[in-house]
This record gives sequence, structure tokens and C-alpha cells, in this order.
Amino acid sequence: MSQRQSWLEGWRLLAALTLSLIVLSLWIASMRQFEVEGVRMVIRFTARSSLMLFCLAFGAAALARLWPNTWTRWQRRNRRYLGLSFAASHAIHAVAIVAFANMDPADFAEATSAASYIFGGIGYAFIIAMSATSFDRTAALLGPRAWRALHLTGGYYLWLQFMVSFGKRVPAMPLYAALCRFPPSAARRDCAAADRDGRPSARTDRRGALKRGVTPAATAQAAWR
Repeated sequence: MSQRQSWLEGWRLLAALTLSLIVLSLWIASMRQFEVEGVRMVIRFTARSSLMLFCLAFGAAALARLWPNTWTRWQRRNRRYLGLSFAASHAIHAVAIVAFANMDPADFAEATSAASYIFGGIGYAFIIAMSATSFDRTAALLGPRAWRALHLTGGYYLWLQFMVSFGKRVPAMPLYAALCRFPPSAARRDCAAADRDGRPSARTDRRGALKRGVTPAATAQAAWR
């Protein structure tokens, strides 16, 4: 297990997750001959995969702090790549939405509203900005203070969006209640203290809250690097 985890990290993890999402999405769409219903199934699938990946990235710091073990240390160490995988999942989600709009404009118009365009557009703007600044060079250009502000604000905005979108499904699927409660207060403290590299700041290290060398959602990630 440890060998498999050591291999499935970093860019390999991102590539494996992205490829898996693409293959699964194509397979799901093919179940309905790539017609409208198949596209809508892909939209639902990628919404759920995005939620899962977002929570893994967003809650990584808190889980590593609350339950330090092999899994949570791996999760925190790969938070940036889990977050980028979330961005890849939501990119596929966007492609499926555009396909749905082109294939069935009437049903698409009925399923959407002005609010979905506005708040969804803001969410995608945050995803693009957070993904673009998840690399050393772009993060350095932005600066640590602006980087933290962007990822903290974006992370909580996306968490709120997921909570609203999936919260109404809690009566039918109670598991969503646990996901929508992210993040615990520990995640908020870790997000505020994390530096650009997704590791605890020097101040956090001096307190001994977390050990340097470990490391979204969310959700609540604020930063997924």
C-alpha cells in the first residue's frame, strides 16, 4: 500500500485522476449513445466527483491535524494535485453543460436561471484563478498575501456553492450532510496559517501544531496547494 501511495502522488496523481474522469465520462455518455440523457448523466457524475475532490483538497489540512495517519498525511501532501483534479473534473462538467445547451436548448433554459449563470460564473472564475496560481511561478508573481486571500475566499465561496447545491439533496441522500458541514474550525485555522506551498507557516511550526513536510475541496480548503 505504501509503495502504491508513494507512486500515486504529485503530477502522476493528477494525470491518473484526470484520465479516469475523462474515460468514465465518455463511458457514461456512451450508455445513452451520447444523446441528451447521457450528457445529463455526465453532468450529474462530474458534479459529484467535483464535490468529492473538493472536499479531499479543502479538508486536507484539518484532517491531517485532527487524525494524523498515513492517509491524511498523503492527502495533505497532495492537496495541490487533488485541487487541480477538482478543477479538471469541473472543466469536464462545463463541457457537458455546454453540450447539453447545444443539444437541447429548451430543456437547458428550463433547468437554468439568471442566478445560476451569475453564481456559477463566479465559481468558475475562482476555480480558474486558483488553478492558475497553484504553480510556484504564478504564486510568486501574485505574492503570499494576495495568494492566501484568493484561495481562502475562493475556497469558502465554492464550499458555500456546494452546500447550497447538495444541501437540498440531504433528505434523499443523508451522506451529503457530512460533506456539506465541511470545513471544521480546524480547517479554517490551517487555511489561514498555511503558506504558499501548502505547508504550515513558520508561526504554526513554532507552535508545533503541524510538522513541516506534510501536504482541496473546500471545502474548506481555501488553498489546495
